[in-house]
Amino acid sequence: MSRTIFLGSRIFDGDHFHDGKALIVRDGRIEAIVAGEALPEGKMVKLEGGVLAPGFIDAQVNGGGGRMLNDAPSPESMFIIADGHSPYGTTSLLPTLITDTSTATKEAIAAAKDAVKTDRGVAGLHLEGPHLAPARKGAHVAELMRPVEDADVRQLVDARQAIGTLMVTMAAEQVTPTQIRALSEAGVIVSIGHSDANAEQAEAAFAAGARGVTHLFNAMSQIGHRAPGLAGTALDHPSIWCGIIADGHHVDRKTMRIALRAKQGEGKLFFVTDAMSLVGSEQDSFTLNGRTVRRQEGDFCSKLVLADGTLAGADIDMTAAIRYGLTYLDLSLAEALRMASAYPAAFLRLADRGFLRPGMRADLVHLSDKLEAKATWRAGTLL
Repeated sequence: MSRTIFLGSRIFDGDHFHDGKALIVRDGRIEAIVAGEALPEGKMVKLEGGVLAPGFIDAQVNGGGGRMLNDAPSPESMFIIADGHSPYGTTSLLPTLITDTSTATKEAIAAAKDAVKTDRGVAGLHLEGPHLAPARKGAHVAELMRPVEDADVRQLVDARQAIGTLMVTMAAEQVTPTQIRALSEAGVIVSIGHSDANAEQAEAAFAAGARGVTHLFNAMSQIGHRAPGLAGTALDHPSIWCGIIADGHHVDRKTMRIALRAKQGEGKLFFVTDAMSLVGSEQDSFTLNGRTVRRQEGDFCSKLVLADGTLAGADIDMTAAIRYGLTYLDLSLAEALRMASAYPAAFLRLADRGFLRPGMRADLVHLSDKLEAKATWRAGTLL
């Protein structure tokens, strides 16, 4: 039996803050939160103020640590990406393959099957394409986009059984409700994105089992006074989850505040980084499908653009997203932390993460008073 006691910091358990208490971790799991004067025997970890919170969970991570998943869809790439984000408090993530060839997709699925067998931060796989709409391609390659075929459904169902957590982003125009239903019933998390769908198409996708939308407002049909589009339909639907990029470039802060007020049902807004390889790296540029992406400085954080100015993913980590939420979105610290942990855990059905409750994984991040990540633990092990 191995027991570790964390003390000296406020504790946020996913619901409430605890002051003057200690967190007890036993064999990589949460045992209890107890009063500071009633401590059992074990290894003491004395923290200097700040907040001890559930580790962050990121459903959309294209790269990190100098590596893009598309460059080499392998377990090694997935581990490099996870290691690149762990200094910023992310303990679980979905390496994300953007639109690519069928060969790259097969390689990513095979890599995820191996990667999830370890405990190195890879919680599953996110396939963002190739079943997207060329009209809303963003930085993806339109020539590789295509409709879903029955063989794709079989491939994804088989992949989900082997990987566990499989998220796929699809345009509502490229997949039928029958196909969405088959995927959803098999446990695949279907998210609608890079889509020019109208409200009727979006509603049909949601009714068939689509669970969320990918990076709300970006690369999708927008809200009009007579045409709600995908963005408006997702906000109006009480159970649809919405990932959102909080970097000051992808979505205006006023629009984000409106969206936060709109999502009051079971489905919530949650942070995704949509990060590229530069997070956790000293590089200033990288290549995406043969095109150079460069870093440009911004007011809150830098942004990543193609030569024509198209946004190409984000250059943000999860702690920065939390700071953005507190600074510009009128969020409480508790709600900002939930958007980085409890909500993505619920969306991805990671039932043992997102909270510091007895029996759950001891995935932890210690944040300073300035909300900078000071230390990260995965299953009780310091990273």
